[in-house]
Amino acid sequence: MSGDTNGLIRRLTEKVEPVRPLRHPWYRTATWLTLAVPYIAMAVFVMTPRHDLTAKMGDVRYVIEQLAALGAGIGAAAAAFASTIPGYNRKFLILPMLALTVWLVTLGHGCIQDWIHRGSDGLVIRPDWMCLPAIAFIGALPAIAISLMLRRGAPLTPYLTSGLGGLASAGWGSFGLRLTESQDASVMVLVWQVGSVVVLSALAASMGRYILNWQSITGPPENAV
Repeated sequence: MSGDTNGLIRRLTEKVEPVRPLRHPWYRTATWLTLAVPYIAMAVFVMTPRHDLTAKMGDVRYVIEQLAALGAGIGAAAAAFASTIPGYNRKFLILPMLALTVWLVTLGHGCIQDWIHRGSDGLVIRPDWMCLPAIAFIGALPAIAISLMLRRGAPLTPYLTSGLGGLASAGWGSFGLRLTESQDASVMVLVWQVGSVVVLSALAASMGRYILNWQSITGPPENAV
């Protein structure tokens, strides 16, 4: 019995490989941004920046909405990376929620202002079917990058983690789209752009079990032991 135990221990130790601990979520978020920012800048350039972009920098509501979209993307990325670390601080989940709240409140205030100044015309919802594919295009590389980076952690909450990764990429995709599209009616942004972000995040969450699972990360179990 002792020999069997010693043999089992020896076989186990022979397969032990050094493991590098995951870096802090903020460090990994910064690494992700170094990949995401240049791609989004290139995508905006390819799609052509809006003609009044310089003037929009002086529009407080537009700037707050854009900063909120950025904050939602960055906060969601940090929360996603934190969720792959055992014993992570769940306070990270507050970050994207705060940014999303600011985003929605700002857009809601914009809807009220549009209704006050333009009446019912300010709340007309027109078809804008290109929003979702445009946001998906702008957020494509960030989505792939964060998926690969998340697979280096522990898939403790695959649906939540994948959904946060989708929110991170879609939030930045919406930010990039607002740099190219001159549609500023708050109700249109709320329905089509925020709606697209929600849809893409939900799709990412639904794929969590396939993207993040122990077998896909560690490989098939071995029969040697």
